[in-house]
Amino acid sequence: MRIDVITIFPEFFSGPLGAGLLGRARAAGILDVRVHDLRDQATDKHRTVDDEPFGGGPGMVMKPEPWFAAVEALERWEDARRIVLTPAGRRLNQPLVEQLRDAEHLILLCGRYEGIDERVAEGLATDEISIGDYVLQGGEAAALVVIEAVGRLVPGVVGDAASLDQESFTTGLLDHPHYTRPAEFRGLAVPEVLLSGDHAAIEAWRREQARRRTVERRPDLLEDGSSDRPA
Repeated sequence: MRIDVITIFPEFFSGPLGAGLLGRARAAGILDVRVHDLRDQATDKHRTVDDEPFGGGPGMVMKPEPWFAAVEALERWEDARRIVLTPAGRRLNQPLVEQLRDAEHLILLCGRYEGIDERVAEGLATDEISIGDYVLQGGEAAALVVIEAVGRLVPGVVGDAASLDQESFTTGLLDHPHYTRPAEFRGLAVPEVLLSGDHAAIEAWRREQARRRTVERRPDLLEDGSSDRPA
């Protein structure tokens, strides 16, 4: 998979993209993640990418011309999913992550200031995505969330692919609790069923714990989350 990121702060990504699974996947050629400076497409000596909003109001708005130029400079950009990270977008969830995983090429557009000129969303982007109901300083942190969530589903990125099958949200439920050694720590004991060796009983316990945890902590997943999943 290839992922291109367009931003005015390319240095934001240098550390995270070199660490952990993402760093190893990039080094192995499984993920091809490239970061581009939007200001390289500015046409004035000050490398300007924003201007005052029409109609007045606070802040600055990112101009459309650099965005179109930056995307159109990329190889085979027409075939890519071109995603604006914005609070106004569709909220990212696991079914959407799985859809994005099936794309061969993603282009992530990281806005700043009061946002990006609406003509970028209308005439260039294929998707607008939000990672939650809150506001960030810009789209860079959101882009990293998309890269992390999507990238780990690409075959070969996670060493044990079976570990992806029962994660939170993958089944429509939160994941069950996990335990490891020691069997007792500061008066807190591991549930006996996990020490029994009875795999059928363990599986039943895990299913019930996942259901109970979802009911207690995220009942919204049971109420409407399943409608977001592909049939």
